[in-house]
Amino acid sequence: MAIEGKFIDNPIEKYKVMKFLENELDRAGVASIEIQRTPIVTRIAIEVLNPGRVIGKKGKTINMLTETLKKKFKLDNPQISVVEVKNPTLEPMLVAKKAAKYIEMGKKVRAVLHFLLKDIMRNGALGAEIVAAGKIGAKGARSKSLRVADGYIPKAGEPARLVDEAHVSANTKSGIIGVLVRIAPPGTVFPDKPENAVLESRLMQDERYVKTERREYRGRREGGSGYGNRRYPPRGGDRGGPGQPTERVQGPPKDVKAEAPKPAEKPAEKAPEKKEAKPAPKEEKPKEAK
Repeated sequence: MAIEGKFIDNPIEKYKVMKFLENELDRAGVASIEIQRTPIVTRIAIEVLNPGRVIGKKGKTINMLTETLKKKFKLDNPQISVVEVKNPTLEPMLVAKKAAKYIEMGKKVRAVLHFLLKDIMRNGALGAEIVAAGKIGAKGARSKSLRVADGYIPKAGEPARLVDEAHVSANTKSGIIGVLVRIAPPGTVFPDKPENAVLESRLMQDERYVKTERREYRGRREGGSGYGNRRYPPRGGDRGGPGQPTERVQGPPKDVKAEAPKPAEKPAEKAPEKKEAKPAPKEEKPKEAK
């Protein structure tokens, strides 16, 4: 019976340690926590956004955590290792916390889910799924769920273990809204897919989600009609229509005071050239008559 009790107690203790570390290191941005027990030490690997907050000044914070784990949870020689997260957009826990924060601020749930899904797929994920369930509407509304997904996400069997998953609750005025995030990280090889298989993404094929160059706005200063591309197209002719490029002079920035224009320097006056005096013509003597 004692051995059977250990199988039940060990996962419960691990869960309590993980929740304790998540609450203590919330500001550091905890992405994942792994606990591995050996006969000699208990290794705890923590992935965070800001490792400096976990380590502290001269290792003060991490030493306090180690002592607390020894006394409160009676762990044998705990050793904490801190790893910095490379890409926070592909970490389900960080994405779920971000979504919960936006929902608590009062943002529209559907818009938040689509924005985060688009950001995940742009960073190279093979698939992603975000589900928000609870009283999403106004106060007193019925509970419902919203789901957005893209790419390839296995739901059952052995391939489902290769998908990262996280769940976070958002506390709103109308009630608690749960946010579930599942991400298939880039480079994952699924057993039911070929190694070099190209997984289609609906968002990446849609032109609305592809970044394009913005059109130039031809306002009044640039010689247009002032309406841009709204209702009235810019006129041609003398007002800067198509085919007539206009130049725009950019003034000094607001922070820098415009310097007064320097007076134009007058060209140096040339000294009058001295004219050489011509010799006086010789007077011819009258010829004497013979």
